[in-house]
Amino acid sequence: MRKFDIGGMSCAACSARVERAVGSLDGVSSCSVNLLTNSMTVESDLDDKVIISAVEGAGYSAKVSEKRASPSVASDSAKKETKNLISRLISSCVVLIFLMYVSMGHVMWGFPLPEFLSKNPLAIALVQMALTLAVMLINKRFFINGVKGIINRSPNMDTLVSLGAGAAFVYSACMTVKMALADTETAHHILHGELYFESAAMILALITVGKTLEARAKGRTTSAIEALINLAPKIAHKIDADGNTVDIPAGEIKVGDRFCVFAGESIPTDAKVIHGGASVDESMLTGESLPVDKVVGDTVFGATVSVSGYTVCEAVNVGDDTVLSGIIKMVSDATATKAPIAKIADKVSAVFVPCVIAISLVTMAVWLIVSGMDVGTSLAKGISVLVISCPCALGLATPVAIMVGSGVGAKRGILFKNATALENTGRADIVILDKTGTLTEGKPTVTDIVTSGGIDESELLALALSLEAKSEHPLARAVVDYCREKCIEAKEIVDFKTLSGSGVEGVFEGKDAFASNIKFALSRIALSDDLKCDADRLSSEGKTPMIFALDGAPLGIIAVADKLRQSSKDGVAALRNMGIFTVMLTGDNRRTAEAVGKSVGVDYIFSDVLPAEKGEIVREMKKLGRVIMVGDGINDAVALTVADVGVAIGAGSHIALDAASVVLINSGVENVGRAIRLSRKTLTNIKENLFWAFAYNVIGIPLAAGAFVSLLGWSMNPMFGALAMSLSSFCVVSNALRLNFVKLDRTRIMRGKSGVDAAKIEEHFKEREDKKKMEFTIKVSGMMCPHCEARVKKCLEANENIISATVSHVAGSAIVVTDGGIGEEQIKSIIIQAGYEVE
Repeated sequence: MRKFDIGGMSCAACSARVERAVGSLDGVSSCSVNLLTNSMTVESDLDDKVIISAVEGAGYSAKVSEKRASPSVASDSAKKETKNLISRLISSCVVLIFLMYVSMGHVMWGFPLPEFLSKNPLAIALVQMALTLAVMLINKRFFINGVKGIINRSPNMDTLVSLGAGAAFVYSACMTVKMALADTETAHHILHGELYFESAAMILALITVGKTLEARAKGRTTSAIEALINLAPKIAHKIDADGNTVDIPAGEIKVGDRFCVFAGESIPTDAKVIHGGASVDESMLTGESLPVDKVVGDTVFGATVSVSGYTVCEAVNVGDDTVLSGIIKMVSDATATKAPIAKIADKVSAVFVPCVIAISLVTMAVWLIVSGMDVGTSLAKGISVLVISCPCALGLATPVAIMVGSGVGAKRGILFKNATALENTGRADIVILDKTGTLTEGKPTVTDIVTSGGIDESELLALALSLEAKSEHPLARAVVDYCREKCIEAKEIVDFKTLSGSGVEGVFEGKDAFASNIKFALSRIALSDDLKCDADRLSSEGKTPMIFALDGAPLGIIAVADKLRQSSKDGVAALRNMGIFTVMLTGDNRRTAEAVGKSVGVDYIFSDVLPAEKGEIVREMKKLGRVIMVGDGINDAVALTVADVGVAIGAGSHIALDAASVVLINSGVENVGRAIRLSRKTLTNIKENLFWAFAYNVIGIPLAAGAFVSLLGWSMNPMFGALAMSLSSFCVVSNALRLNFVKLDRTRIMRGKSGVDAAKIEEHFKEREDKKKMEFTIKVSGMMCPHCEARVKKCLEANENIISATVSHVAGSAIVVTDGGIGEEQIKSIIIQAGYEVE
């Protein structure tokens, strides 16, 4: 993706022209032009010169954006443009005051004029012409850009303005010549009814008013990014090789440099704490108001504020590699893209100006020929059509809302990578949540140790440490940390292998060993009833039991639990209140998954999901509605890519962050709801802007053309048309700025019940579930009454691999449905242990 700065654009017709010129080049896969930021993003293998040549061929200028350009540079450029507009406006108004005094004050209110003017209508007309020329020269940019647009066959808003003001001036100039050749009475008549000099000047002044208001409002759309930039400190306290502290510009800090931070100061760059400790305010990154305690070994981020304490840090990331720079780039990239909803406005904008010019000509012809009006009145109607139409409003409707929405998200730690993600997030019907690291803290800890066959606990831990030390799985990390706390020493493992979604195996002291979930263990070795009961109990408590075996015999169970995030339950509840169907996806067994799922309140649970299955499940879920996938791990990358919107939490892996289209810096499910609320509010704002832009032109153009004169008696003066046009874009930008006041923590129901329910999912995934299920019919002897039935049923369903058991003492049978993790012999063993006989 390459970015270019485009010059000379004034309205949506311009951006549509540039987009069409570049998009039509062979080798360009996508092109998006943003009127708000005067930028263009292109995906192409073509040379930059070819792309720039196509833009110039369309009548505009282009240059490659500087890769390291600071957003503050663009802000300074916008401020300079606003300053120029204000200067033009003030100058225009000063001249316009004299013009209105001469043209209307003297005639309507009898304001005094110099003797040589008061009785000379031609002199009054010439003074008006001169003053109007002055206003036109002050606002010559309209005419330069307008003429360029005609020459390049790409008429734009400036073309409409220059045609309207120019036509009024030329007609008035012709009438002035007629005055010079006419008698005094005729000259007075022309002066009072046929001159439109003040209209030409007023049109330019009013359009400049609108442009000034629009520029100031557009400048405020980047306030979120500017606020982040301004938080970055200018000075860093670098510690040199001799241990002395030297103040240097923060931008000169390099990776590996040491620096100190005192209480109340901003941290200059991303770094690792190597001495001391502090309480750090990270609200500018995460949106969370409570400070975070940092100790030796913790990471701190540039532009965050040390509230209290003293730290010595070592720079880890600097310049464009810092988290803050990444956020700014991500927001900038998002605002440079277009949301799908903008396509309607783009299609209209491409033909808008030529159609308006045609309507203006038809209007003049109808009033002149059909209605029999004089040339001046007909011309006034045509000019009104030109100056009231506003393609700018169409062009700004989407990008200003995207800019503000992305900025608001950035302040709350919600980063949308592109406009499509910002739009689609709010349209979601289903949110799929990975369990580990998303609903849970992602830091499992050992909770229970159960040995088998008289094995000493230290022997079990020695095997566990040796096997898991080579695994990168979070559960393995928990076991390793626990064993090291107990000062257990690891031994060498030969032929180590990872069993995808099941566990690990290798050779320990010459014997085959493995660590796995109970389902895999049952396929390899026989487990005692006591060990299976312990595994079932631990699973029902929401813990993950891992079986460790050596030389075909189980040594015991180590249970690990990943603590639920405090916000998970409230976050899921908020999603459901918004009409979102929530799904939990996990590789845990059914018993553990249900324990976690019920505690957080999700609508549906997928358990025993292998990493390779996640993407396929998401793909199938998309057939039931628009899907958001939320994950943090490498094994979530495919699912994040397949989903309509992939959401990665900030603590996740780099692969997950790259695969996702939305990034949540602060890891927590509640932020998924905030992202959806922000997306919905932004989408609503875009629709409001588009409605205003279309409605304004649909109503305003016929009104200016005089379509309502005979019906309602409504007509419009060109000056009022110019005023309306000048305010239309300002209204669109101002409406977008309302997004700054959106409350993202509202929990009231914003939509009705989700159109997706558990029954639909069960029906859709019936084949998958059926493949997992196995049914056994066991003949049971010794059952005499319903109490016997209940006992057998309870013992069977206590096993995590048994989904259901239908027991009848009358038929003398037990129909057992399993998930495939237990065989017929194990089922019979459970019944025998309960005190009954089987055939």
